[in-house]
Amino acid sequence: MYNILILNAGSSSLKYQLIDMTNETVLAKGLCDRIGIEESIIKHTKTGSQTQQILIDMPDHTVAMAQIINALTGKENGVISDMSEICAVGHRVVHGGEKFYDSVIIDQSVMAAIEDCIELAPLHNPANITGIKACKRVMPDTPNVAVFDTAFHQTLKKKAFMYALPYEYYTKYGIRKYGFHGTSHKYVAQRAAKMLGRPFNELKIITCHLGNGSSVCAIDKGKSVDTSMGFTPLAGLAMGTRSGTIDPAVIFYIMRKENMDVQQIDDLLNKKSGVLGISGVSSDFRDLHDAADAGNERASLAIDMFCYRVKKYISEYLGVLNGADALVFTAGIGENNAIVRRKIVEDLDFFGIEIDQTLNKSRGAELDISTAGAKIRTLVIPTNEELAIARETLKLCPNQD
Repeated sequence: MYNILILNAGSSSLKYQLIDMTNETVLAKGLCDRIGIEESIIKHTKTGSQTQQILIDMPDHTVAMAQIINALTGKENGVISDMSEICAVGHRVVHGGEKFYDSVIIDQSVMAAIEDCIELAPLHNPANITGIKACKRVMPDTPNVAVFDTAFHQTLKKKAFMYALPYEYYTKYGIRKYGFHGTSHKYVAQRAAKMLGRPFNELKIITCHLGNGSSVCAIDKGKSVDTSMGFTPLAGLAMGTRSGTIDPAVIFYIMRKENMDVQQIDDLLNKKSGVLGISGVSSDFRDLHDAADAGNERASLAIDMFCYRVKKYISEYLGVLNGADALVFTAGIGENNAIVRRKIVEDLDFFGIEIDQTLNKSRGAELDISTAGAKIRTLVIPTNEELAIARETLKLCPNQD
């Protein structure tokens, strides 16, 4: 029995997948939404069946966790007979700080360390902790594993992760680049190595995780050496609603001009900026393309700004790596948006990056879209963070019947 339950807890939501790791197939998946809010709902999909939606009161994550177990073991849409068929639970945890270089089995000391990182991820770690505690209450005898978004980037050297601030802010408060999307970057880079038929630890790969949240990562011989996100996921690329990296003096200027407080400027930078702020239309690239096609110049500008910044990071990381073997596009935009991919790689032929425009029209498929003579292979690889978490979990909890 190698059934792994994957949990991704938000403040009012709990996503889940149950994966049979004997053949890495998803048995069922779902979402508990509006936890602690009126009209809470669970959406459950047994593979091969229609999604079931049930309105049910879920005042907290413990009740939501019990509903997940009920859904997975139910007579009509269940996939297991009881909880004993789940050998382990893998939890996505956003921030592990400098404490974790890899995934770990969760015990009291690990929980304490995750709690210590709440200041670094106040929107995410508390929800992750809530999900872990709820799982432990409902399934007290099942091993739990934490898989950290930040862990893959703990191989960055000080010259890459330090900020040019007084050094004591690093020693006192841990202010440094941490990077995120690590599980996705690692997964697609490993898939790239398989596609190229070469060992992961011999390759130089640049991975572009492009979605509502976006980041680029430079990977050298299997290790992350730089990434675009920083102390928080706000840094780096312009994203759906996040500003990305800007001149910090702009923040103080806007605060004075608009009479904003800290919370208001935080809300502006995280929720009202990015391509949404530039376009005034949407954070969704499908809406932006529709608007641009209709002649909306700000929507066109938002798309161009996004692509330009990704291009700059790719160029920067080609310098950091002294070349690359592969460029990888993943996540919602990276996997499905041919226009964005084309705009990003335009004028990178000097580096040996060239794509076949016919192959580039593909959506959501694992594919090498390079021209035959391209020196650097450009790959589209759908990410699968849940499977990556399941593999990490199984690796730590392998002794099952």
